[in-house]
Parts: sequence; C-alpha cells; structure tokens
Amino acid sequence: QKMAQHNELGKRGEEEAVEYLKSKDYKIVCRNWRLYGYEIDIVAENEEFIVFVEVKTRASAQWGNPVGFVDKSRMRRMMDAADHYLIEMDVDKPARFDIIGLVWNGKGFDLEHVDDAFMPFL
Repeated sequence: QKMAQHNELGKRGEEEAVEYLKSKDYKIVCRNWRLYGYEIDIVAENEEFIVFVEVKTRASAQWGNPVGFVDKSRMRRMMDAADHYLIEMDVDKPARFDIIGLVWNGKGFDLEHVDDAFMPFL
C-alpha cells in the first residue's frame, strides 16, 4: 500500500516538474529515458542547453530538503547517463544538470528548481 502511494506521489511530482519546466519555456524532449541501466527522469531543452533533470519528490519536509538527497554517486551516474544520451542522440548542445525538488504540503507541491546543480560538488 505504502509503496503504491510513494510511486503515485513520484508520478505526480514528475508531472508537476514537467508543467513547471514548460511554463519556463523549456521544451520537454523525453521522460524516463533508459539505456544500459541508466535512467534520466526528464530531458529538456532551452535556448542554450540540453538539460538533464533529476526529480525528487517527498511526502513531507520532515527529512529535510529533497534536493539534498541527490548525492555524489547519483550525480556521477546521471552524468554517465547523460554522456550516453548525448552520444546516442547526437546532441551538440552543452549539457546542464538540474534538480527539481518537490515536497507535498497537503494541498499541492512546493517546488524548488536548482539549475546547474552539480557543478559546485564535483
């Protein structure tokens, strides 16, 4: 039961993230892209970048900010995934890595968008 709710929340969070990105004039290129066991939640594009977006959804803020849940190994995996994507799709735009954190507040999502999220960490 709990797991189903968790997955449902994740889906809703991802929908929310997609709507948010569209409202900011990003073009959604694909969702839940998978290859060789790699996965990217959302691939989007704006004027200058191809943007790889990790979506983190939490049912409440009690364990802290969901953006903080993306650790270095997750970042590395995502960068590897992006490399595969760029080669596979023959993309020549520079890549950027964003995190969208969503916390359910009982009525809707509080959304935080961190763009270029990985640079300071790696």
